[in-house]
Amino acid sequence: MHRVLVSSLVAATPRWLPLADSILRRHRPRRSPLPMLLFDRGTWSKPRKVSRGISMASRKANKQGEYCDEGMLSHILWWKEKMERCRKPSSVQLTQRLVYSNILGLDTALRNGSLKDGTLNMEILQFKSKFPREVLLCRVGDFYEAIGFDACILVEHAGLNPFGGLRSDSIPKAGCPVVNLRQTLDDLTRCGYSVCIVEEIQGPTQARARKGRFISGHAHPGSPYVFGLAEVDHDVEFPDPMPVVGISHSAKGYCLISILETMKTYSAEEGLTEEAVVTKLRICRYHHLYLHTSLRNNSSGTSRWGEFGEGGLLWGECNGKSFEWFDGSPTEELLCKVREIYGLDEKTVFRNVTVSLEGRPQPLYLGTATQIGVVPTEGIPSLLKMVLPSNCGGLPSMYVRDLLLNPPSFGVAAAIQEACRLMGSITCSIPEFTCIPAAKLVKLLESKEVNHIEFCRIKNVLDEIMLMSSNAELSAILDKLLVPASVATGLNVEADMLMNECSFISQRIAEVISLGVESDQAITSFEYMPKEFFNDMETSWKGRVKRIHAEEEFANVDRAAEALSTAVIEDFMPIISRVKSVMSSNGGSKGEICYAKEHEAVWFKGKRFTPNVWANTPGEQQIKQLKPAIDSKGRKVGEEWFTTVKVENALNRYHEACDNAKNKVLELLRGLSSELQDKINILVFCSTLLVIAKALFGHVSEARRRGWMLPTISPLSKDCFLEESSSEMELVGLFPYWLDVNQGNAILNDVHMHSLFVLTGPNGGGKSSMLRSVCAAALLGICGLMVPSASAVIPHFDSIMLHMKAYDSPADGKSSFQIEMSEIRALVSRATARSLVLIDEICRGTETAKGTCIAGSIIERLDTVGCLGIISTHLHGIFDLPLSLSNTEFKAMGTEVIDGCINPTWRLMDGICRESLAFQTARREGMPDLIIGRAEELYLIMSANNKQTTSMVHNEPSNVCTTVNGLVDKPDSIRNRLEVPRAFEPLRREVESTVTMICKKKLLDLYNKRSITDLVDVVCVAVGAREQPPPSTVGRSSIYVIIRSDSKLYVGQTDDLVGRLHAHRSKEGMQDATILYIVVPGKSVACQLETLLINQLPLKGFKLINKADGKHRNFGISRISGEAIATH
Repeated sequence: MHRVLVSSLVAATPRWLPLADSILRRHRPRRSPLPMLLFDRGTWSKPRKVSRGISMASRKANKQGEYCDEGMLSHILWWKEKMERCRKPSSVQLTQRLVYSNILGLDTALRNGSLKDGTLNMEILQFKSKFPREVLLCRVGDFYEAIGFDACILVEHAGLNPFGGLRSDSIPKAGCPVVNLRQTLDDLTRCGYSVCIVEEIQGPTQARARKGRFISGHAHPGSPYVFGLAEVDHDVEFPDPMPVVGISHSAKGYCLISILETMKTYSAEEGLTEEAVVTKLRICRYHHLYLHTSLRNNSSGTSRWGEFGEGGLLWGECNGKSFEWFDGSPTEELLCKVREIYGLDEKTVFRNVTVSLEGRPQPLYLGTATQIGVVPTEGIPSLLKMVLPSNCGGLPSMYVRDLLLNPPSFGVAAAIQEACRLMGSITCSIPEFTCIPAAKLVKLLESKEVNHIEFCRIKNVLDEIMLMSSNAELSAILDKLLVPASVATGLNVEADMLMNECSFISQRIAEVISLGVESDQAITSFEYMPKEFFNDMETSWKGRVKRIHAEEEFANVDRAAEALSTAVIEDFMPIISRVKSVMSSNGGSKGEICYAKEHEAVWFKGKRFTPNVWANTPGEQQIKQLKPAIDSKGRKVGEEWFTTVKVENALNRYHEACDNAKNKVLELLRGLSSELQDKINILVFCSTLLVIAKALFGHVSEARRRGWMLPTISPLSKDCFLEESSSEMELVGLFPYWLDVNQGNAILNDVHMHSLFVLTGPNGGGKSSMLRSVCAAALLGICGLMVPSASAVIPHFDSIMLHMKAYDSPADGKSSFQIEMSEIRALVSRATARSLVLIDEICRGTETAKGTCIAGSIIERLDTVGCLGIISTHLHGIFDLPLSLSNTEFKAMGTEVIDGCINPTWRLMDGICRESLAFQTARREGMPDLIIGRAEELYLIMSANNKQTTSMVHNEPSNVCTTVNGLVDKPDSIRNRLEVPRAFEPLRREVESTVTMICKKKLLDLYNKRSITDLVDVVCVAVGAREQPPPSTVGRSSIYVIIRSDSKLYVGQTDDLVGRLHAHRSKEGMQDATILYIVVPGKSVACQLETLLINQLPLKGFKLINKADGKHRNFGISRISGEAIATH
């Protein structure tokens, strides 16, 4: 009975809606908390003359049926909030025509607002009811249309204009052309909206019959719309998948649950600190955010936002953002919500990919991540940009970022380090490392929308892994990469199984997909027929699959094309011949066979040509057969276009044959997608493995260029009894990560840390740089990466925490000192004997006396804990406090006196530095001399009054040593390794043999003349298409020979082989060129060998394109020791 009452109330005037909602809430299951009133008088739209009042709409709704049940009320409220946020004048005007009695927001009293059965609006309403919180775009002819709420969103966020302008007597309606769908979806998903796309069933329909429609797919933030991709040549950019995130709290700490609908995976990281949760939220773009009620109420029922009440870090991060509360079992409830959001079946299974925190360091805190540039921060040098070369962005950069933010366990870090060590020593060429986002693989395969281009990329991934396995040097690296790949994917794959699966899938793709080397799929070509016609008709399906799988369909196309050509020649050529024979130079009749691109037809086009005046002439019979050409809707195309029944029938048969062939190709592509769905996990693993390989190879190359070294990492002795364990950190020759030591602009410091350091030094003396440098080196080390130092021993810390400067937060009502104390409290409370704690200028934000005492107490606490770390300060009163310290040393950034002026040396020393250089710093920054002079007077007076003495740590100046044939063309980026012609193999071997012989003779001659100290072995290495030189070539002189596709050679020398090769291959026609290179002792020798090869190779019968470079014969020779060569 209560449902009948509610239906009547909802259909009535707005004043009854609060009562309806209250009745519903008493009789429905408990839900997430909602506002008491669904629609109050203050927000309800007032009656308008054009709509004849809400009551009239309500009476009409009663006649047509009820469209709002209790399950839709929360969704209507959600849309109402979205409408209130509209700001554009055009969208605001549209919202004034909405009503909130149905999930579309349609006012049935307005024009085109009917919701009767059989109308398009009712069909859209039924689709909308399945996905009530998604913007619905419905295909109608050549447009995708939206009505009601959805139309307002399109106008507000997609920059579209409403249909029919802003006329006030019609329902809100907007849309976009079919060709602009992708852009519209990008605009909506970028603003956080999900979109449901409804397609029409294409094909002939009976007159006045409504076309069938179906939901073809969805576009979510981080998950694009892929329907129809299997039949196109272009790619769709796949952004990072955006998870649904939930946060809860328990006795273990905070728990962050992340669910990826695209990957069908979830992770639940427990035991996190509030700072770690905030860091993850700050760097993660999420689709929906849910907060568990355990955050709001503890066992006593009191407010529990953050560990210290409302106003904590988490509250500050979430306050003002869109989120919803949920209760129950956090993981299970959130999985249920994800299934509801994305319209998934209740039986949909999500795979748990949680990586246990046991044995892993704590995730990086937000302050630490921002102060060393792992999270981009204005004014802070980006560590991420220094770790990788500039051309190594995208997926590899994301992997390294996530690795630094979530340092791995000791075993994983050791595997990564060993892989980097092997990468730095190999001499063979390395694959190109094709990177495909795992989410893209999963969605395309599950949707069966993988096109031939993507299949070729998948095959490249598999072939590159098999290539690594078949090479002795690379296979050792591959074995090490299995460990981090397993952690990143949550999949355990053995090496033998990996190779078997890669071989099977690669072979299966090669059996079906055309790899561009077949010669039996040339575009049809006939004399007198426009080539563009056949090209447009056949390029959309030829060259995708091997012809053997669709032989019948391809043969039908060939026969239909030949029949069409015959019909055109028989019916049109006699007329054309007759027209040409009577053409006059002053502009007579003209006739030709033309391609009508818009109509996909070949017709006769006659200018100033009238068939009935050409009677009793040659070609009369063909002329009588001509009839005006008509389009697909039966309308006459124009006065100049003609065809015949015979040509038209042949054209229809050809189109039908092409459609059948295209459908067969799509059937094969989708069939292969369906077949590989069982292999999704192995493909995700392979793709992730290559992303890691590319990231680490790029890191090793860049780190070697910057002079970084691999450290020794070991477990801490305080939690292990292993012989190789250590509780000390040794950084020899440490320099700031943002400086290039090879350019001689970095000061090297040795840091021998086996206790806590209290660091003093002048302003600008390098204290903050020292803390950042130590933090970056320690973080890189525990991740298994190379560090900016000459050598290093780094314990595997359980957490690395860095606190730099703090700012106030007016929005939270907190001063800078409050923020500083909150952050340092987190560091101190979480510090253990296995931690690295770094605090810069402690307690700077309050008055000196009490700040000094707080700082001293913190130092005592950390000394008791026994952690390693550095605390820098200008509070020299700390050294006068009666502190109880047993694990603390005093260090200072040194100074020296030059010409009576005190200057910083930026070197770490033992002792205490009480000189701040504050006056010099202020003067250098432009402070007026009058102010500085008065400040110096006041300082002398204050010093005399307090009778304080100052001590200065001086350091003597030190000397620092600076040191076409018709085939369907395929993009080069998807060419497979197997496609490279083998005709160049004899030429490559001949060039390699000749170059090796010439270089050996020259180096022997230089050795006999004592121009070089050691006789070097000549090793000629080949780098094939889609390969690149190994990182061991970085910083070493080499000569190289490029073998072009026209068999001509280019000889050069360089100290940056990777960069030079990249520059050559960026030029047109050089992408698949083969390169031979030889590493030689020094640039001078390389220049001599370059000149020698340029002069002698033509004498051996080879063709060169840079002969002019051979005229440069005079180069100096420098003596180079064998040791120097080995260390290049």
